[in-house]
Amino acid sequence: MLTGCRRVSLTLVLPIFRRPCTRRSFTTQTTLHYPSNPSSPQSSFYSFFTRQQTSVPCFPLDCFSPTRFISQSPHCSGLMELKEVLQVMEQLAPLSLAESWDNVGLLLEPSKPRFVKSILLTNDLTDAVMEEAEAMSCDLIISYHPPLFRPIKRLVQKDWKQRLAIRALEAGIAIFSPHTSWDSVKGGVNDWLVGGLGSGQVSVLSQALVGPSHSHKMEFTVKSSEELNAITNELKACDRGTSLHYVCRPDSSEIHVSVTCSDSALTPSVQTLLRHNAPAQSLSILKLEKPPLLGHGQGRLSVLDEPISVESAIQKMKSHLGLRHLRLALGSGRTLESSVCAAAVCAGSGASVLNGVKADLYITGEMSHHEVLDAVANGTSVILSDHSNSERGFLSVFKERLTVRLPDSVAVVVSRADKDPLQVV
Repeated sequence: MLTGCRRVSLTLVLPIFRRPCTRRSFTTQTTLHYPSNPSSPQSSFYSFFTRQQTSVPCFPLDCFSPTRFISQSPHCSGLMELKEVLQVMEQLAPLSLAESWDNVGLLLEPSKPRFVKSILLTNDLTDAVMEEAEAMSCDLIISYHPPLFRPIKRLVQKDWKQRLAIRALEAGIAIFSPHTSWDSVKGGVNDWLVGGLGSGQVSVLSQALVGPSHSHKMEFTVKSSEELNAITNELKACDRGTSLHYVCRPDSSEIHVSVTCSDSALTPSVQTLLRHNAPAQSLSILKLEKPPLLGHGQGRLSVLDEPISVESAIQKMKSHLGLRHLRLALGSGRTLESSVCAAAVCAGSGASVLNGVKADLYITGEMSHHEVLDAVANGTSVILSDHSNSERGFLSVFKERLTVRLPDSVAVVVSRADKDPLQVV
């Protein structure tokens, strides 16, 4: 223990699934040490944190592992509130995995809370799906694609998506959308899609990144604890999320300071430090990068254990997706008998993820005419299923994974009215 330090206990609550019947919780405790006298030569290290709320991501190696939450009894008959169902959804696929442009999470919440007894899974929320939800007295619709995506300035009947939102509110139905968090999570949509080709060595095409929101680190020195306190107060005014760490060296009269801050706080923080002589002369700035979250991210590349022909790949994907027809573009110099050793997939509209990936075959929902031409010219064959057909089959898989984590009182149903708007005629 460091001399001259006092001990402060900080309790961190880790998110876990709570059994509705038992209401058990789990916490861990971490002890942080703060000095009673920061300028004391007896203290070789100390840290000070401004007001800050920090989220520490903790994802399992496989969010969809069937052995996860093994303590949950499938026969528990307790009731669940909406917030409890959302906690389970977060554990299955953390919303932080979604793309920054996406609109995920709870999109519509009724004013009158009620227990969730029925959940409807759908790829898209349409009029037909809403009628199905109303007929079954649904409490929660989980729509893979967010029905509310762009900002809304009014709710009127002439816009079909706004009409659906109004109907859901009037019926007391909540709406949740996971979208790209399901695409990214290990064991999610893209892993399911690539699994249709058979076993192989699977890797992520575009890795998900994880880490704190702070993006810059500033290092400098101050001459005294009085100067340190003055700068600290000024930096607090720049950004409440600024985190400061001080290191005091016994053989030096200087105090070495390390500060992390967000993009928005960088400029005012630097301006603050430049007003003081010692920090201005010693200031250095580092750019912080978020580390990749292995196994999670957009798109998948599978190096197949046993190479297959293009024709075989077509038949496998028809069976996997439950489709009678697929669209095919053969790569330059390829035939139906050509071997497929490596295949890259991305559910939905995958050109931006697949572009430039070296593979014998691309599988996605849709690509533009010119994007297909680019792939073909590079010798890569392309299989297109239409957008939602590359995603919809995962709903049945997710239904099973969600059902075992909910009490028997909650019914999880896959929509029968949901379908791709395009059909072959």
